[in-house]
Amino acid sequence: MSHDSTVTADLAGRKLSGRRRKEIVAVLLFSGGPIFESSIPLSVFGIDRQDAGVPRYRLLVCAGEDGPLRTTGGLELTAPQGLEALARAGTVVVPAWRSITSPPPAAALDALRRAHEEGARIVGLCTGAFVLAAAGLLDGRPATTHWMYAPTLAKRYPSVHVDPRELFVDDGDVLTSAGTAAGIDLCLHIVRTDHGSEAAGALARRLVVPPRRAGGQERYLDRSLPEEIGADPLAEVVAWALEHLHEQFDVETLAARAYMSRRTFDRRFRSLTGSAPLQWLITQRVLQAQRLLETSDYSVDEVAGRCGFRSPVALRGHFRRQLGSSPAAYRAAYRARRPQQEQQRPEPVQPTQPVQVFDGPLPPQLRRTPQGVGAHHGDPGRGAPDAYLQGRTALPGQRERPLGGV
Repeated sequence: MSHDSTVTADLAGRKLSGRRRKEIVAVLLFSGGPIFESSIPLSVFGIDRQDAGVPRYRLLVCAGEDGPLRTTGGLELTAPQGLEALARAGTVVVPAWRSITSPPPAAALDALRRAHEEGARIVGLCTGAFVLAAAGLLDGRPATTHWMYAPTLAKRYPSVHVDPRELFVDDGDVLTSAGTAAGIDLCLHIVRTDHGSEAAGALARRLVVPPRRAGGQERYLDRSLPEEIGADPLAEVVAWALEHLHEQFDVETLAARAYMSRRTFDRRFRSLTGSAPLQWLITQRVLQAQRLLETSDYSVDEVAGRCGFRSPVALRGHFRRQLGSSPAAYRAAYRARRPQQEQQRPEPVQPTQPVQVFDGPLPPQLRRTPQGVGAHHGDPGRGAPDAYLQGRTALPGQRERPLGGV
């Protein structure tokens, strides 16, 4: 689940400087940023949807460096504003950063620090968290980012409390989100905080997304670790752990295999992966259980044993905490989706009589017209849409027939 800090309520107590306005949202763009993440705050805060009951924000699109700005898709963008426009914003959003290993421009970091000092709310979507961390705005705070980059964020900025499980983290005046679509979750949360659940729900309907997603990033995590760990002595221990998840062992066992004390092992492991070794081990066991529930017929008790849990009760507790569901309910939901997908596949048509092959034009009686096979009278243009639509199977989420040309 997303994390809403208890200091969120204190946000109202923070006063903006005289020139800043709460309704103004500045989006800070950099060259090399992914276009999807960059477009999220532009769409949420930059389109007038007052007709749907969504209060209007005033959007400022700002370049964090000299342009033109090139996206990952090769498009060139020209931002109408520069860093000076951040001085008017009550909220500043950094949707992404092009490289998790290179420092952002110093001028942009100074502008972010100044905005925060003057009471602005600072938001980092996905890898935008790296920009906030480089500015020192995440020091001593909880934060998240894309699960794939969370270990690197924790390693590069050890004073940041990185939680790779959350879709977003609201720490009051500084907010961060996980990767890609989680940026939508955080932007909806901002609208909900500013204007209430009804406005956020109306916006979610316009965006065709759920107003609030349950769970966090755990279901998307995989077994990968940062590339930097490959040359570290701990890499062999990590590889051994992943290959022996079916066995019961604890962190003390891993520390002994690394020839380290438990305290030293915990510190080294966290510095490399961004996670405490116990939490990492539990996550890997839950992921393994998730795979077995999807691909095997083992009972929940058998799955628990094959994933190294000491009892089915332990599996159920950790599984529910990480995925928001019991193992049995997860398997049932997963299997319920599969028959539906298979039923939606069209059945192959079996001919009831030998198929005739014609080298030349079709005989008149077999020619298809808008009125049907063999019909060749009347206006050839009339009835064509109905002839096509009649009897057609509607796809999931699709109207059976167009309404009003929509």
